[in-house]
Amino acid sequence: MSPDFISRIIGMLVVAVGGLILGVQFAAVSQADPIFYGITFMLVGALAGLILTPYLTVRPVRFLRQTVQRMPVQQLLAATLGLIIGLIIASLSTFPLSMLPRPLNQILPFLSALLFGYIGVLVMTARQQEIFAFLRGRLPERPGDWGEIPPVLLDTSVIIDGRIADISRTGFIRSEMLVPRFILNELQHIADSPDPLRRNRGRRGLDMLRRLQEESGSQVRIVDMDIPEARSADDKLVLLARRLRCPVLTNDYNLNRVAELQGVTVLNINELANAVRVVYLPGENLRVHIIQEGKEADQGVGYLDDGTMVVVENGRPFIGMEIETTVTKVLQTAAGRMIFARPMEQAER
Repeated sequence: MSPDFISRIIGMLVVAVGGLILGVQFAAVSQADPIFYGITFMLVGALAGLILTPYLTVRPVRFLRQTVQRMPVQQLLAATLGLIIGLIIASLSTFPLSMLPRPLNQILPFLSALLFGYIGVLVMTARQQEIFAFLRGRLPERPGDWGEIPPVLLDTSVIIDGRIADISRTGFIRSEMLVPRFILNELQHIADSPDPLRRNRGRRGLDMLRRLQEESGSQVRIVDMDIPEARSADDKLVLLARRLRCPVLTNDYNLNRVAELQGVTVLNINELANAVRVVYLPGENLRVHIIQEGKEADQGVGYLDDGTMVVVENGRPFIGMEIETTVTKVLQTAAGRMIFARPMEQAER
């Protein structure tokens, strides 16, 4: 039997008995037939108890239980602390309110308990991130209170990419790296995907995160911080970065632009890779291993060790060979740097 059915039966019996007693008392006051009024009130009470009892007992309890189960631990703790603080403040106001004349001295203490309890829960849940950060003494409110270097928030894409582990191991990143819980949950969701490609990317991200924690030159910490008003992980990350006033580390182009529009500092791994590539000027010599044809006629394409594409004019006959070339032009694109060159023999003619 379901809890709703049990509550209906119990409610029907209890309210029916109450209706019978009320009907008999009403008949005694009005000097009417007690049997008629008792049976009538009993039947009405039984019907009301049968219909209304689940909505007054089982279903509110079920809704409360589901809400508590879905609520993050930090938010639940914040609401509980807010309720306790509110009730303490209400108890302090009980004595002066009890000195008021009747019926104010009986009504106002109860209303103050409801009011201060509600305000305490509202304030603690609305500012839970800042309050818990202040209590921990780890994430201060103002940028000047960070110390030397503020921490950075890691995005899902930069964890999966994996280059952040090598960069951090070299010691170029000295600040603490924070991984919000919702980013970790997104990695786990990708790792559990039925699509093999997404599943492999998710597992690579989890492996990279573990490697980052073990080999990084700076501390990597998973934080239980959430932004309930945002849905997607990117929106949560940008809003959290604004709230903590710290940069976001990513290689996602769209997230980069959205964060910049909202005034959030972005550290892009792709931009860093382009910035540290070796600069080649027209006229310099370059040794390239040509591996495939280009888009235009007689072109050959090779790659440098850092992944830079080199397009060699009249290089098609040299596919599979490593030749000396002379740089003719360097082009910077959204995808990276592209170098155009000619075989050295043809460039000297």
